[in-house]
Amino acid sequence: MKTAVITDSTAYLPKNIRNAHHIHMIPLNVIFGHESYQEEIDINADDFYDMVKEGGELPKTSQPSIGIMTEKLEELAQEYDAVVSIHLSSGISGTYQAMVTAGEMVEEIEVRVFDSEISCHMQGFYALEAADLADNGATPDQIISRLNEMKESMNAYFMVDDLTHLHRGGRLNGAQAFVGSLLQVKPVLHFVDTKIVPFEKIRTRKKAIKRITSIFEDSIDENGQYNACLIHANRPDEAAQIKKELEQEFSNVEITLSYFGSVIGTHLGEGAIGLGWYRRS
Repeated sequence: MKTAVITDSTAYLPKNIRNAHHIHMIPLNVIFGHESYQEEIDINADDFYDMVKEGGELPKTSQPSIGIMTEKLEELAQEYDAVVSIHLSSGISGTYQAMVTAGEMVEEIEVRVFDSEISCHMQGFYALEAADLADNGATPDQIISRLNEMKESMNAYFMVDDLTHLHRGGRLNGAQAFVGSLLQVKPVLHFVDTKIVPFEKIRTRKKAIKRITSIFEDSIDENGQYNACLIHANRPDEAAQIKKELEQEFSNVEITLSYFGSVIGTHLGEGAIGLGWYRRS
């Protein structure tokens, strides 16, 4: 059985990485006024943050159409027997469910859809693992089983400079205690049961980042091997410095530097910093 791997644009895997691993990508959309852009195709992260600064406000986002998904599946059916499709958390987007529907509509290929329950490069880690397994002849069942195994140790925490974007877009759950003081805190957030929820109130950006790295440090077993990722919203130098400091301390963690692109950046706002990791072995 020949299996293709799909993910969506919010995995923020650069095109050369996707091509090298034979990963197919379905883009979400960013909408500035009456203009719609396909993320990672029509607009990249740098252009997005520049456009936000020029326009003064964040755009809207939308999930891919089922039509685009069915077209991709029909295209892949010409070469593949099955697809494993990995998407951002179903709790913050309808993309996962849209692919489930598309898969039911295309009979020529077996479609297995995986809810990452997360997003950004942590979602990308799942896609990379799935692609490597597919290239080595793993069946869809074997791939899904491995992804579920990864999920058991998958962690990610992040902070934002301004909670109002998440609150406005309805992507922040369990936040009633924060609403009255949105501008007064830099809370640490994480995913729980597919939703973004507050983890802990922190008063300053510096302390919030330190809290995130301390959670990471406490969870790393010196006998294990880990993959991790530093993710930033237009703060490359700051993220690179944190990455460097963690690499000096943990030789058993391979750390990638990535970014919050236009769709996730719309909901987090510029300045967000995240750190995610899972145990590789």
